[in-house]
Amino acid sequence: MGDDGMRELWIRIDPSLPSEEKRRLIKKTVNLASAFLVEPEDVEVARTSGASVVVSRSEDGDVLLVDSLEALKSAKKLNRKVCIYVSVRDKGDEEKIISAAEALADYVIADCLDWKVIPLENLIAAVHGKTKLMALASTAEDGRTALETLQIGVDGLVADTTSIEEIMKISSVVKEVKTREYETLSTERIQFQKAEVLEVKPLGSGARVCIDTCDLMREGEGMLVGCQSSGFFLVEAEVHETPFVAPRPFRVNAGAIAMYILAPDGKTRYLSELKAGDEVLIVDREGRSRSACICRVKIEWRPMLLIEAECQGRVIKTILQNAETIRVMTEDGSKSVSELKPGDKVLVHIQEGGRHLGTLVKDEKVIER
Repeated sequence: MGDDGMRELWIRIDPSLPSEEKRRLIKKTVNLASAFLVEPEDVEVARTSGASVVVSRSEDGDVLLVDSLEALKSAKKLNRKVCIYVSVRDKGDEEKIISAAEALADYVIADCLDWKVIPLENLIAAVHGKTKLMALASTAEDGRTALETLQIGVDGLVADTTSIEEIMKISSVVKEVKTREYETLSTERIQFQKAEVLEVKPLGSGARVCIDTCDLMREGEGMLVGCQSSGFFLVEAEVHETPFVAPRPFRVNAGAIAMYILAPDGKTRYLSELKAGDEVLIVDREGRSRSACICRVKIEWRPMLLIEAECQGRVIKTILQNAETIRVMTEDGSKSVSELKPGDKVLVHIQEGGRHLGTLVKDEKVIER
């Protein structure tokens, strides 16, 4: 079965399918699934089609599927691995799952019929870490919701569809969606260099972009922006208390509207393109990253400031609003742009090559001044 910390994907084999279809489905998906959920009459079909772990009401299964707490307790006395299936219609069904977790069920399949998100929230809060909570999902979108609920998510999905294409999409979602702890630990880190500030020059008024996310950022987190697609400054979120402005930890004041921002998947976007519902990349000074959805993009005309810095023999630039609340990241903290001066060291991310529609083309030579 799946390792601790890894999400599991089970596939339910619809008993109404013809035998050949069942075999085909299992053979095509055997490398994606950690287990197959089958009716007792299909255990042999599953085994001969390559399934290594079978969940079934049959005694021949590797994990015994039960419907009642009594059957669960009896099976645990026999040292069986057990999964209890519960249709969640009301609070009583939620309580049954909590009791199952206390009775040491190895797995619980929660089939949330009418209400989906709220029961899952309640169950994750109640049983996380006590049992492996599995949610039925017939589409990748349902699976994503279950995996992201309460930031913790369920421990795995049971793909309940006969479409091999949809199972592949659900499998991709299981691999892609991680809890916040997993995400920051496993994402390949963004590399930073120190750049020396050469000039800080006040400019006139310009259109600047505030990016308000549907998330909260901590001290040391922000976004990567720059005038050139090869050089990005790490601008901190508005997380600090000031005498005049309350913290806005959902916001990065990202600078001039024509600048680039580093987005998920290593692509760049223009700040001018961003809108509510888009995804942006939140990065901390250690190079750990996660994505967040935008709630709003706010464009206002404000006095601007050009910052030029040198790194690895090249000059990179950013244009930010000239205000005390905007801070660029340093190695051991951050510094307000209003206090920045030549000789200061700031954290930057350098990339080689040019960009075509936001995608990095490493060997292309581009000059952006």
